[in-house]
Amino acid sequence: MKKQALVVGLGQFGMSLARSLAERGAEVIAVDARTERVQIASKFAGQALCVDATEDGALEQLAPARRDICVCAIGNEAREGAIIVTALLRQLGARFVVARAADDLTQRILTLVGANEVVNPERAFGERLATRLIYDEILDELPLGPDLVITNLRPAESMVGRNLIELALPRRFGLTVVAVRQGDADGAAITQPDPRRPLRADDTLIVVSPPGAVQKLAGSW
Repeated sequence: MKKQALVVGLGQFGMSLARSLAERGAEVIAVDARTERVQIASKFAGQALCVDATEDGALEQLAPARRDICVCAIGNEAREGAIIVTALLRQLGARFVVARAADDLTQRILTLVGANEVVNPERAFGERLATRLIYDEILDELPLGPDLVITNLRPAESMVGRNLIELALPRRFGLTVVAVRQGDADGAAITQPDPRRPLRADDTLIVVSPPGAVQKLAGSW
């Protein structure tokens, strides 16, 4: 059965999220108070409605309790609106509410009024981009909750020609190599790591670690 998703707020983040949910097979109801945004969303969403979700009774008509996912994607131009909508979604029985915050204060308030998850897409992207810009060997990283990160990593020059047993990454840095992509070509094979195979310059290591562990490794190069 397709998941039912309600997305309130169709700025850049909300529009992108609603489109991506629809592309992945969800039945999306996209809501915004601006007609031009609703018209764009109508091209991919199951329903696109011009509604001011902060108005009394407006959200109730959208039956949030029947949706698998409810997202308050209202941007920082209307912080009070984001708080009101998040609180109303919970009061109306929404099962799982994701809310967008642009600062720490809003994040704390959204959590207090019932958001199951609070995201800050600008901060998350900025942190990922900063890591890539500072450390040439780090291709990308993705948080897996508050205490775990998955990273795509090129072996440093000092690691090339040595195997994983010699490097002792789990003991020294708390890193676990879960896969290795061999070669630069598109479609290069991703395999389980062979701890005795010397690393090559064109390998990519897929690593799971606590936050900061890869940066600690990079600082040792």
